[in-house]
Amino acid sequence: MTERPGFGASTRLPGHGCMEHADDLAAILDELEVESVPVYGQSGAAPYILAFAARHPGRVRAATILVGAAPLVDGEASQLIGINAESNRLAKAGDAGAMNQLLVPVRDSLLADPLASFREVMETAPPLDQAIMRDTAWQQALARGITEALRPGVEGWVDESMALYAGWPEIDLAAVRTSLTWWHGDSDRNSPLSAVQRLIERLPDVRLIVWPDAGHLTPYRHEDRILDELIGRS
Repeated sequence: MTERPGFGASTRLPGHGCMEHADDLAAILDELEVESVPVYGQSGAAPYILAFAARHPGRVRAATILVGAAPLVDGEASQLIGINAESNRLAKAGDAGAMNQLLVPVRDSLLADPLASFREVMETAPPLDQAIMRDTAWQQALARGITEALRPGVEGWVDESMALYAGWPEIDLAAVRTSLTWWHGDSDRNSPLSAVQRLIERLPDVRLIVWPDAGHLTPYRHEDRILDELIGRS
C-alpha cells in the first residue's frame, strides 16, 4: 500500500493533480525492483489508478477499482452525501480556502471520535452501508485508517479534494489499455453510478459489475471475490 500526498507518512504536494502520484508509484516499483503488479484501490483512488495505468502501462498487469469516484455533471452532485456535495461545489469554484474551512472541523471531529463522526458524515448513506458501519471489525479498521491518514493535518485532504472534483483533464483515458474491472453499488451516495457509467464508456477495456441495493462500503463484504477476480486477470 502507498499513502497519497499529504496523508499519513506521505509528504504533502500542494496543488497536485492526479499524474504526480502515478510517477511516485512507478518510482516505488523501481526502488523495490518490481517490474509490474496488479493494482486495486477504492473510492478516491480511482483517478490515481487510471493515471498510473495511462502513464505507465507496462507496470500494471491488471487493475480493479472499487466504488470509485468519477467526474460529475450538473445535477449529480445532489446525489452525494453532504460533505462531498459541498466539496464538489468548492473545488469547481477553485476555492481552496473555503475547502480548508469546511474540512478542518470535520478532521478534528474524526480524530476525536472516528466512528461517531464517520456515521454523522454518512448519515444519508443507504441501509447496507449503515449495516456495515455496525460491524466491529470494520469499525476497528476505520479508526486505524482515519487516525493514520489525517494525523499530519488537513492540508492533504484539501489538496486531494480540489483535485478529485476537478474533472481530471490531465488523464488520457484512451491510454488506459490494461484490463480493468470496476465494482460499484447502484445506491452509492459517495459516487453516483451514472457518473461511473459515463466515465467507463471512455475506457477501452473495462468490465462494470454493479451490486444491487448497495452503497459505498459494500466492498468490505466481498474482498475475497474481488481479489480472486483481480489475480485471475494478472
